[in-house]
Parts: sequence; C-alpha cells; structure tokens
Amino acid sequence: VQLVESGGDSVQAGGSLRLSCAASVHNENSFCMAWFRQTPGKEREAVAVIDNDGKTEYVDSVIGRFTISQDNAQNTLTLQMNNLKPEDTGVYYCADQYRFGYCTGGYWRRARESDFTYWGQGTQVTVSS
Repeated sequence: VQLVESGGDSVQAGGSLRLSCAASVHNENSFCMAWFRQTPGKEREAVAVIDNDGKTEYVDSVIGRFTISQDNAQNTLTLQMNNLKPEDTGVYYCADQYRFGYCTGGYWRRARESDFTYWGQGTQVTVSS
C-alpha cells in the first residue's frame, strides 16, 4: 500500500484547507486510518481517526474544526480543516492499518508511528497569525 498526501499550503489563521490521501490499493487488512501531525522536535500526534464503519474520533484541540472522511470507492482519505490556528502548523501524515484493529475507543490517542503499518510522505501545513 502506498499513500500519497496532498493539499498542504500556507494560510492565514481562520482559513481552511482540505488534505487528501490517495491509497494505491484498497487494504482489506485495515480497519482504521488516521491523520497525524508532527511539529519540529515533537513526536507525531494522531489528530483524527476513522474506522471501517465510519466512526470518527478527534483530538480535543481540533473538535468542531476538523472533519475526517473516507471514500472507499476512490481509496481516498480526507481531512477538512476549518478555522485553522497557528498551532495547527505542522507536517500532516496519513496512516493506514492500525495494529490493534479498530481505532475508535480512545486508545489511538497514544498511538505511535510503529502502531500503523503504512505512511505517506507528509504534507506541510503552515498557519500564520
């Protein structure tokens, strides 16, 4: 499985971006996909997850502003980001195949890079005040 992100850009605070992640194939072994964010000097942080039955969860700081969705027919994962804040700045990565199966339920909040099998190359989001 190859993942390719796109949609990152530089925007002003309050603006919106739509990130996309295109998967090369449908992964029948995956029950969860996620968007992670990484800032310099910090580990990657999961910000949004979606599992195969469409359930979604978000880190508290993005609730009400970010929406994760997936299009199974197109093998695409999307992150709609509204009302962006400077603290949303970072490299955003999509990730596929959570080692523990379904990702909703809270445990994903402590997910590490090693907990997902497939990663994209990342796309830069910069929000200026």
